[in-house]
Amino acid sequence: QVQVVESGGGLVQAGGSLRLSCTVSGLSFKDYAMGWFRQAPGKEREGVSCINWTGRETWYSDSVKGRATISRDNAKNTMYLQMNNLTPEDAATYYCAAATGGSCYPTHLQEPLRFFYYWAQGTQVTVSS
Repeated sequence: QVQVVESGGGLVQAGGSLRLSCTVSGLSFKDYAMGWFRQAPGKEREGVSCINWTGRETWYSDSVKGRATISRDNAKNTMYLQMNNLTPEDAATYYCAAATGGSCYPTHLQEPLRFFYYWAQGTQVTVSS
């Protein structure tokens, strides 16, 4: 049984930072691309970032580029998202997901349900102004 579990959400002041973690079990983590997505109330799910199976290819949405860093530790079956200089526009429920393959491209962020199969429950990020 595949389990995808996030941690690290919470309340952050505007301008602050946070790091989200995503741990996967029941899957050969090192063989799959991973991604981060977010959804604010009343808005569609937005692709934030994805990373390929080796960790050497990463992609970011324009909304977080330059403020976010995605990484993975295949030995720990864990992926991370470091986000800096947070704004109220970053407030959302953040989801991590495992892709159906090892590669990650910008289209993966645009069509999450097509390319990502195993999803975590979501973790809330609130940014106070």
